Amino acid sequence: MTTAILRIAPAPLAALAFTVAGLITLPLLYVCYLALSADFTVWSRLWATRVPELLWNTASLAVGVAAGALILGVTLAWLVARFDFFGRRVWEWALVLPLAMPTYVLAYVYTYLLGTGGPVEQAWQALAGPEWRMVSAQSYAGTTLVMTLDTFPFVYLLSRAALLNSNVSFEEVARVCGVSRLRTLFTVTLPLMRPAIVAGLSLVILYVVSDFGAVSLLRYQTLTYAVYQQITGRYDQAAASVLSLLLVFFALIFLVAERWFRQRSRFYQTTGRYRAPARKPCGPLGTALITAYLALVLGAAFAVPAALLIEWSSSAVAQGIIDTRFVGFVWNSALLSGLAATFGILVGTPLAYLASRWPSRLNLLCLQAAYAGYVLPGPVGALALLVLFSHLAPFWYGSAMVLVIAYIVHYLPAGLQAMEPALQQVTPNLEEVARSLGLGLFRAIQKVTLPLVRSGFIVAWVLMFLQSIKELPATLLLRPVGFDTLAVRVWLEASEESYQLAAPSALLIVLLTLPALMLLVSKDWRAA
Repeated sequence: MTTAILRIAPAPLAALAFTVAGLITLPLLYVCYLALSADFTVWSRLWATRVPELLWNTASLAVGVAAGALILGVTLAWLVARFDFFGRRVWEWALVLPLAMPTYVLAYVYTYLLGTGGPVEQAWQALAGPEWRMVSAQSYAGTTLVMTLDTFPFVYLLSRAALLNSNVSFEEVARVCGVSRLRTLFTVTLPLMRPAIVAGLSLVILYVVSDFGAVSLLRYQTLTYAVYQQITGRYDQAAASVLSLLLVFFALIFLVAERWFRQRSRFYQTTGRYRAPARKPCGPLGTALITAYLALVLGAAFAVPAALLIEWSSSAVAQGIIDTRFVGFVWNSALLSGLAATFGILVGTPLAYLASRWPSRLNLLCLQAAYAGYVLPGPVGALALLVLFSHLAPFWYGSAMVLVIAYIVHYLPAGLQAMEPALQQVTPNLEEVARSLGLGLFRAIQKVTLPLVRSGFIVAWVLMFLQSIKELPATLLLRPVGFDTLAVRVWLEASEESYQLAAPSALLIVLLTLPALMLLVSKDWRAA
């Protein structure tokens, strides 16, 4: 153990980290206060009318999407990890591309595709007859389909990593004992993958519970959508806070359950015999079947929506629909996202640094408190900031700075997940050497530590920038009058079914997301 860990953390740095953690958790605490101080009649009215339906809709949607993501994610991971076929390396990273497609973009594309008289219905009726109708996108099945196509990469990435790191010796022992291949899959392979699968499903469920864009465009009533409606339609902050507390409690249940399950499901390699699984070569027929399945999934989740966005955007440009205001939307999105990512790095550095160098209970608590954004969906955080700034800082109310703060509160956890490991990989001894040569602590951090963790901090900046540029509910609620972003324009135009007007903004969001997404998964390619 290094001497740096044994000493007490510098008071200014500790005070800064404690202040940052307190400010970040303030919206969550304030939402709880608003809900618990609401009049009893508000609680009884909501429980008698909206709450049962909203809880059922939210839970059933989360379960349906989790089941779909489980099937797609695990089967796709199994095919690319256990079989060798033509084009496998391309498919490995291509299956991550749906993460670049925001759910509200996918929702409005499928509203067109599955709408009355849309392309899918016309093709279906041509095959099955005019009396046959396809499922509508604005239904439980349609919403589940859209969100499954957007979230299965979470399960795919973690399941693929688990399969690549698994020990094939366990499966071989089962096969030697006479167990069939199918039974070996369900009794040996999948149980060993269980921690990775559960982690992926927890990300999916939290994403579904907090999503606003897709459910609002598809008119599917969930807790998140209801909070937004209470704020904007009924102007009932008490009811919105009660629903927000239920939503936070809902998310906390999944977080606690996932953490408990991860602690209970630990699997270790107890012998020295470890062999990575070898991929099974595929013939022409196997390659064709696997490629068809992969193409079907990727086409539905990314290729077809992207092609439609390109077609609509080209048509809008050709017709002169896009004017100079579009440049302003791009500038607003880039400016807000850049500021949020930059300030996120600044406020997150003390938290990550203290937790890695002086891992005391207080420092670790401050770091965990910063993760409050995980259980604070966009409309919930926006509600808290809306009330807080109107009472405590009215001079900032209605300004773009409130939006930047909302982005930081919500997406700082994504940045910390990259910043903390980067700092942990740099030995404190290097700073000790710099200190022994006469440099102060902050000077040693600036000259020694930060250059060594630059790549990790760049990844953190990219993660927060990408999340912020796609953010929708908080932007809708907190943006200044007349201040539109790309995400807002997509939602506004798609709500009016103006597909050509919404397409350029949606396409640009996807194009801005793709390079950063490829950067983030490039390490995963090399692991293959």
